[in-house]
Amino acid sequence: MPDLLDCYPFSPGTYHEMLDAPGTLRAHWRRLHAHLQRSSPTQLVQRQALLTRQIQENGVTYNVYADPKGADRPWELDLLPHVIAADEWQQIEAGIAQRARLLNAVLADLYGPQTLIAEGLLPAELVFGHDNFLWPCQGMKPPEGTFLHMYAVDLARTPDGRWWVTADRTQAPSGAGYALENRQSVARALPEIYRDLKVRHLAGFFDTLQQTLARQAPADQEAPLVVLLTPGRFNESYFEHLYLARHLGYPLVEGGDLTVRDAKVYLKTLSGLRRVHAIMRRLDDDFCDPLELRTDSALGVPGLLEAVRQGQVLVANALGSGVLESPGLLGFLPKICEHLFGETLLLPSIATWWCGEPPVLEQALEKLPDLLFKPTFPSQRFAPVFGRDLDDTQREALARRIQARPYAYVAQELAQLSQAPVLQDDGTALEPRAIGMRLYAVASEEGYRVLPGGLTRVAAQANADVVSMQRGGASKDTWVLGERAHASEPWKGRRSIGVHDLIRRDPYLPSRVVENLFWFGRYSERCDDSARLLRIMLARYIDGDDPLALQAAVELAERLGLLPEVEEDETLEQRLLTAVVGEDWVFSLRASLQRLQWAASQVRGKLSRENWQALIELQREAQSLETETPDFGELLDFLNRLVMSLAALSGFALDDMTRDEGWSFLMIGRRIERLRFLSNTLAAFLRGAAVKDQPALEWLLELGNSSITYRSRYMAVPQLIPVLDLLLLDEQNPHAVLFQLKQVSRSLRRLNETFDSPRDNSLADLSRQLARVDLGNLENPLFGDSGVASALEALADLLQAVGDASGQVSDRLALRHFAHVDDVSQRTVSV
Repeated sequence: MPDLLDCYPFSPGTYHEMLDAPGTLRAHWRRLHAHLQRSSPTQLVQRQALLTRQIQENGVTYNVYADPKGADRPWELDLLPHVIAADEWQQIEAGIAQRARLLNAVLADLYGPQTLIAEGLLPAELVFGHDNFLWPCQGMKPPEGTFLHMYAVDLARTPDGRWWVTADRTQAPSGAGYALENRQSVARALPEIYRDLKVRHLAGFFDTLQQTLARQAPADQEAPLVVLLTPGRFNESYFEHLYLARHLGYPLVEGGDLTVRDAKVYLKTLSGLRRVHAIMRRLDDDFCDPLELRTDSALGVPGLLEAVRQGQVLVANALGSGVLESPGLLGFLPKICEHLFGETLLLPSIATWWCGEPPVLEQALEKLPDLLFKPTFPSQRFAPVFGRDLDDTQREALARRIQARPYAYVAQELAQLSQAPVLQDDGTALEPRAIGMRLYAVASEEGYRVLPGGLTRVAAQANADVVSMQRGGASKDTWVLGERAHASEPWKGRRSIGVHDLIRRDPYLPSRVVENLFWFGRYSERCDDSARLLRIMLARYIDGDDPLALQAAVELAERLGLLPEVEEDETLEQRLLTAVVGEDWVFSLRASLQRLQWAASQVRGKLSRENWQALIELQREAQSLETETPDFGELLDFLNRLVMSLAALSGFALDDMTRDEGWSFLMIGRRIERLRFLSNTLAAFLRGAAVKDQPALEWLLELGNSSITYRSRYMAVPQLIPVLDLLLLDEQNPHAVLFQLKQVSRSLRRLNETFDSPRDNSLADLSRQLARVDLGNLENPLFGDSGVASALEALADLLQAVGDASGQVSDRLALRHFAHVDDVSQRTVSV
């Protein structure tokens, strides 16, 4: 079998992670190469496909704004890990721990005595000119003096084999969750070699993070509540926020889920407000508090800074830590390290100069073609500029801009990145790609602990020398070799959970999550209802053998607002197409599916993996219709698959979710939507001209998913009275109005008892009225045709009242439980 490295290009001036000479493997790569070599190209391709499938099934995404792959771009992960030898890792680990300790000390000085500025070790302009130096945080002292609870550093290896720091991530460092997901996926794709190489585990790092936050949280002897604060699902690393929240056992919250009362932070839950003791934030500094920081922020928590100032809540990382992310600081750290610790900086930064100093500016302009120029502060909105990519005119223009505002520019040497192997698509060979590493440290009682692994990022193209996930780059798992540590010791001070501490309901369920579960239920049912009615119309339009039944269905859809109004010269075919896939019509099935996906994305933490996979499949089916205008046969096939997928979602809700308050509201949402649709549909049908037509009654049974029940009971063609009995009054039929009416009334009664809220008897009264309906009035010859018509009209009015009341109930639920607005005050603080 040909060697995977037969065609591997070796560049003498570049550091190759796998090779130290053409065809010569580095010692710590040999066993991995031998394992890969024993696999056939087909097996390697299958393993990469397994990896890709896991990514898709787990819903691992990295959002890139305006990306052609969509808002939820699948995470890119290469099969081959990046391997680091044990002895090399010891040096890296020591350097990262030292650097984290140093930067934490710098933050303590900047928000304290500011001696580094006074003694000329840091330029004042670099600190005070930075948007993320927060004057309101001056003088704050976090517990144990820890400003950086988690720290990340970007490393690049130069041709001489040394690792250099290219950036520090101190504000809300991202990527550790992706690193853990990468590990789980690659370990399953390469299980034998993963066990054989004794790759060091990652779990202890996250245990340490939990321990630190629990220890430092101002909990006053009660069990600390830690939440993870996210900007929301449009953030590029939202998946990681969700993933870490699940892994760490923290509620995932947005700014609107939290409120500050008397300088304490509370989580809004269905049962009232719950005290929050610590916040692990993924929100940038200036967005965190619109009262004292960025006033236009809709993502933060008003009053958060005062709660931190009074020591009532821990925020990790500390507010204001983003000031250290300026690349201009890199060149000053070696002297600061010697000054503070009397130590040489173990992990040096890549040569970096802040142009705000006149001698540095002069040197930078002389070397302009060989340097990379970056903005000093995030407020400078320009992309990094490579001097080598500019012609003479462009270089002169850049030089003039730098001279006009030198403080705004940082010059940095170009890093010639090392190359690591990736597998070609056909699995026959390896090819080199530029890589960089992001590694992590977490604060502990004994100092900073470094994650034995990390996120290796891979350039998108073979000849690219810039590594960026935003530009389409991929990732690798990072394997640190060496003896695995024994099972970690139990946490010091870990709270013992006994019989009296058992919990059978989620006490920290945010109202926002419950609201989205409610609408997830409503949109699931709404999509199902729309799909069934559209399927009825499409099938009869295609068959063309019963125009009266089609016309009756079209008239019903028009009354329900599920078919757009007739425009000038618009055909029924065009209207049906708009009703299914119309982009600009807000009531189209496509629009309802988008709202369903939105609600699902907000409650993903409450859905099982299988439930989420069903949603992904649903989304994939919907997207398949967006590429080109489908024909009606394709649309009908899509609707058939869609109804099946929605039935699967209903099954997951019934069998796959814990029966907590979230589930209760999801089911109430489904039942209210079904009740509303059934009532309005039957009311509109009874007022139509086709009320006694057999073909119309046939599709009415189909719409109510009751055709089989009718046939098995009556073994006859559909007739009005038995059809109405089945769809209106049959308390055993889940698609009957009376069944749903009683279910919703029962659910509301349980909610009233649980939350001690005012009783709402409107639906119960309508239920009693509907139960007293006598269908015999429709066959009594004494009344004649006019009497039957009058009875049908009265029944339609009652059904319309049920439909209207169900909508009003939904509004009152939203005000009472989601917006916390009611005519009777609720208890606001849970103890």
